Amino acid sequence: MKRIIFLVVGMLLVPHIVQATRIKDIASFDGVRDNQLLGYGLVVGLNGSGDSDQTKFPVQTLVNLLERSGVSIRRNDITVKNIAAVMVTATLPPMIKQGARLDVLVSSLGDAKSLAGGTLLMTPLKGGDGQVYAVAQGAVSTSSFSYGGQAASAQKNHPTAGRVPEGALVERELPYALTNRNTLRLNLHRPDFTTASRVASVINAKFQGSIAVCKDPGSVSLTIPEKYQGNTVEFAAALEGLQVQPDMHAKVVLNERTGTIVIGNDVRLSTVAVAHGNLTLTIKEAPQVSQPAPDSFRGETVVVPRTTLNVKEEKGGGLFVLKEGASIGDVVKALNAIGVTPRDLIGIMQAIKAAGALQGELEII
Repeated sequence: MKRIIFLVVGMLLVPHIVQATRIKDIASFDGVRDNQLLGYGLVVGLNGSGDSDQTKFPVQTLVNLLERSGVSIRRNDITVKNIAAVMVTATLPPMIKQGARLDVLVSSLGDAKSLAGGTLLMTPLKGGDGQVYAVAQGAVSTSSFSYGGQAASAQKNHPTAGRVPEGALVERELPYALTNRNTLRLNLHRPDFTTASRVASVINAKFQGSIAVCKDPGSVSLTIPEKYQGNTVEFAAALEGLQVQPDMHAKVVLNERTGTIVIGNDVRLSTVAVAHGNLTLTIKEAPQVSQPAPDSFRGETVVVPRTTLNVKEEKGGGLFVLKEGASIGDVVKALNAIGVTPRDLIGIMQAIKAAGALQGELEII
């Protein structure tokens, strides 16, 4: 743990170098976004690891499929364990064209034990508007196994969910056109007044005109210059590569489950004194058994409890003063000096925030 802290301190004490970010990494054009697709399908070819008879809908799906194929059969005459009902999901990227392929995720709906080795039958994938945008089919890859008997079993990874790489074929394109437009809008991934203002300033400086206007902290309105009228794609390409320094909130993120602490560069402290010490309590039970001597006609075996108690209080660095305006490097260096571990640092940060000395947001995940 201490090695990790020292490494973080060393990285934080390196002189800060301001690095800009491309606009395409912090914003996207309005309407150019991913769309979710969903479908219900059937996986066949399983080795006895499919849905049981208690799950009714996979068999009903199989009956409907056979009837569409010209095979008439009664529902009660089917008893199979090699099929599984699944939900199929995929993400449709923006501007993707008909005939392109997508990866799909297949997840079991019933009580199937494993989808390994199965094949997904043709499954229409619909968008939120109910239209079919892709069709999925192919072999399911789970990268797992699940085997077992009555007394023991073995499992690796998650066998009831898998992927079909490039298993979906795009059948319908999303209606969106960039040509013949006079205006565009950039939507920031993280709305911020300062970042939006910087984006507009950089764009106006690049194209030498007031073509970018901030109307709110989450978006920047753009007027396409005359030079790029009718050639919106070239304008967007020239704009996406511009470098901007996004602003950050002063935030400390704590994960109590893993002991992870992430502290933003702009976090500052008011003057505060911190003391740290560890109290270790060790209780060890070592019961002894007292029994009569051999060939003895009297006496009985008695268990004598014996407890060893050890209390140890480690000496910390005493009371340490963190001066007002201390940077993140100063904070971690000072806390390192009093010998804190990452989990101790979580408690210290919470106490500093409660004292009102942390100039930033404290988020616990």
